[in-house]
Parts: sequence; C-alpha cells; structure tokens
Amino acid sequence: MEESQRQQLLNRVDTYTRFLDAQFKLPLIPVRFGIDGLIGLIPGVGDLLTFGLGLYPLWIGVRLGVSKRLLVRMLINLVIDTAIGAIPVLGDLFDIGFKANLRNANMLRKWAEDNRNAII
Repeated sequence: MEESQRQQLLNRVDTYTRFLDAQFKLPLIPVRFGIDGLIGLIPGVGDLLTFGLGLYPLWIGVRLGVSKRLLVRMLINLVIDTAIGAIPVLGDLFDIGFKANLRNANMLRKWAEDNRNAII
C-alpha cells in the first residue's frame, strides 16, 4: 500500500473517531463528547451499537496490516468501553472520559509512524 493511501485511511479514522468521541462541546464545560456518548444513552442497544461503530478502526488496522497484538489491544479498548458503558449513568460518564475510539486511532497513528517504511 502506498504512503498516500495509508495517510488517507488514517485521516478517515481520525475524522471518524473524532465524530464518535469528541465532536461536541457544551459551553462552560471543558469535556468533549461524541455521538458514541449520545447513542450509548439508549438503554440496552446503545452500547452494542457503539461497539459495532467502534469496529471500523480495527477494520482499517487489518487493511493496513497491523499486528494481531495491536488489533487485540484495540479490541480490548472496545470491550472495556462497552462493558463499563453498559452500567447506567456511571457507564455513560466513563464512556465520555475513556474515549476508546480515539485511543484506537492514536494507536493506529503511532503504529503507522513506527512502520512508515514497512512494505505491506
């Protein structure tokens, strides 16, 4: 895969995860949140739906050729986010602070920087 294609995929993941975890800000409150936090408020299905949305960065990781170990670490972030996010109220606050999708995007970006010259 060419470097420009890798960068396009990483930029898409950055935009996507920002939308999920940090798109919105309430006035006077220094905490950002995204659609993930809002969908997670729907009892029962909300956290499962956001888990599904969170799989996109993992799929991009597979396309980029990241290690299975990194994919597992990314999946663990999603599982933690989903499991704790399922707890009413406390889970929603955790979800806004944990930002599993942004964590996963950062891990992909770091992997890409560390493996810039890798042939895929």
